[in-house]
Amino acid sequence: MRQPIKLAPALLLFPVLLRTQTPDPIARMMERVDRLEQENRELTSEIQALRQELAALRNSTEAAQTATGGQIEIQQRRIDEQEQAKVESSQKFPVRLTGMALFNAFADSKQSGGVDYPVVAAAPGPGHDGATIRQSILGLEYRGPRTFWGGTVHGSVYMDFFSGTPPLNQTMRLRTGSIEVDWKTRSVMAGIEKPIFNPREPSSLAQVGVSPLTGAGNLWLWLAQVRVEQDFSWSNQTGVRAQMGVVQTREIGPYAGSTATGNLEASRPGLEGRYEFYHKFDDERRVEIAPGFHVSTTHASGFSIPSQVLSFDWFVNPLRRFEFTGAFYHGQNVAALGAGYRQGFGLYDNEVYAVHSQGGWGQFTFHLVPRLDLHLFSGQQDDRSADLLAGGIGKNLLFGGNLYFRIAPNVILSPEVSQVRTVYLGQGTRLNNHYDLALGYLF
Repeated sequence: MRQPIKLAPALLLFPVLLRTQTPDPIARMMERVDRLEQENRELTSEIQALRQELAALRNSTEAAQTATGGQIEIQQRRIDEQEQAKVESSQKFPVRLTGMALFNAFADSKQSGGVDYPVVAAAPGPGHDGATIRQSILGLEYRGPRTFWGGTVHGSVYMDFFSGTPPLNQTMRLRTGSIEVDWKTRSVMAGIEKPIFNPREPSSLAQVGVSPLTGAGNLWLWLAQVRVEQDFSWSNQTGVRAQMGVVQTREIGPYAGSTATGNLEASRPGLEGRYEFYHKFDDERRVEIAPGFHVSTTHASGFSIPSQVLSFDWFVNPLRRFEFTGAFYHGQNVAALGAGYRQGFGLYDNEVYAVHSQGGWGQFTFHLVPRLDLHLFSGQQDDRSADLLAGGIGKNLLFGGNLYFRIAPNVILSPEVSQVRTVYLGQGTRLNNHYDLALGYLF
């Protein structure tokens, strides 16, 4: 009977215990609602933040696309311009300015004839001195695109201010000019250059208006010409360069002792050739020897006077610091080739004859130090006395030397001393000393 009494309080307390251990459904629902609202607020904030980030990203992307598009447009425009420039340059000749600004201060002894640099000793008279820049040279060099058979086109035009009457009336004149097409082993040139048979000349900044040693063995006169060159190589070091061409001479009338002048054709065609045998010991040492010829005919007063020349020139540098170069000729009627004075032929009422002549020049070059070169040179023209009258020039000899001191890679200071000795038939020998200080700026 006691056991039911003990269970009664427990049964009475069970609802209370149940209420305290199990949450109220309404409270539980309210908590869940509160939690959902908080989550919604957080989600809304995150969505707004994402929208802002997305909008910012969209704006930056559009800006980048705009900038990139502009850059692409600019690059495309530049590419188009470059392509157009390539098309244009392929049809044009790039031109480079070159030349030399040259200042000369000079002094001549007696018998100078009143010229800056006399090629012969003149009649007795006072000395002559002064300064000039009229031997300055202005040049244009151009190189074009490839032509047929893979050839390349190039050329040049050179001018100076040596024409006119010094010191105030100098005018620009054409010196040389050419257009040349080169292939691997041959070339074709048309222009105005030194005679084909005599391309070499001594080194001098004192005598630039005419070639150095004019009248003393250097036949230099610039002639209109068309020439072809062919290279026959036996090896990388040895071969032959053959040159043949047609030139237009600039004829000079009979020498002063002639009794008649007559009509003279101002220019005549001539044939010239040169054949250079070469051998290279290394990149700095070589030897070149070349025979050559000139053939033309002078027309004056109904007469035909032959002009014929055989020549031989050379260049040898067996040592790196030493060079020996020069030229020799033998022929007749050479005045029209740059002999220096009018003794090509004699003309009389019923007779005409060519004056025989021979001459040449040589130069020793010593490379003393990298910036200093010494040149020693001499030359002579010897016309046959039997072909001349009294007072004609039987022989003209010049010798001298100079230094090339490079005070900068493109600036040369050059002192020079020379003497010319001229033998007049029946009148003895006359002398003239020339002193020159040259300053040249090469560009």
